[in-house]
Amino acid sequence: MSVLSNSQVKLTSASGIAVYADSNPPPTADLNGRDGWLFTKSSGTQKFNYYLWSQGSYPLRLQDLRSVFMCGSVDTYSNSSSVPFIVIYTKPTGSGDAQPWYHSRISYSIDEPSNIIMLGEKVQFFSHMVRPADNYGYRQIALATQIKDGDCLPNEEILYITLQSDSAAADFTQILISDFGFETTHQEKITIKMKLDGN
Repeated sequence: MSVLSNSQVKLTSASGIAVYADSNPPPTADLNGRDGWLFTKSSGTQKFNYYLWSQGSYPLRLQDLRSVFMCGSVDTYSNSSSVPFIVIYTKPTGSGDAQPWYHSRISYSIDEPSNIIMLGEKVQFFSHMVRPADNYGYRQIALATQIKDGDCLPNEEILYITLQSDSAAADFTQILISDFGFETTHQEKITIKMKLDGN
C-alpha cells in the first residue's frame, strides 16, 4: 500500500515565515513567475535554512526514511557550494548529544565531479542514494556525500528535516526550491510531498 500526503506552505503565511525564520535574506517570489521560493545571496555568509518537517502525530526515526527529496533549480553555479543540501537532525537525549539542541546530524550534499547541473534546470535532488519512486517529471540527482555528526543510530527520533544552502556559496548565488518531500520505509510506504508556494 502507498499513501501520498500532499501539503503546501505559502511564503507569506505565518507557517511560511516559521519555516524560513533564520534564513538571511528571506526567500522571495520568483520575478519570472516560476513556482517556489527564490533565495538570492548578496554577500558574506548569507544562507537559507528551511525547517520543513518536525514531529507530528507520531515519531519518525532515521530507520523510517527511505529517501528525502527537493525539487528546484540552481540559477548560478560556481562549484558544489552553489547547490542546496539536505540536513536531518535527531532529538537530544541528554546523553552523548552532539550539540545541546540535537543528538545527531546527517548532511546530504552533492558529489560535484559526478554530476552536471544546467543553469536554471529544475531537478529533483535526493538523499540516501535511493531514487524516489516518483520524479515528478524532473531529472534526478543524488546527494551522495554524507557527513555525520554524532551517533546517527537507526532508532534515533528525528527532530527536523531541513533544506539548506551553503554560507560559502559565491555572492549572487540564486536557488529556487519548489517542492520538498520524503518517502518512508513503513509498510504503508507513505510519501509526503510539500509545495513551497511563492505567492
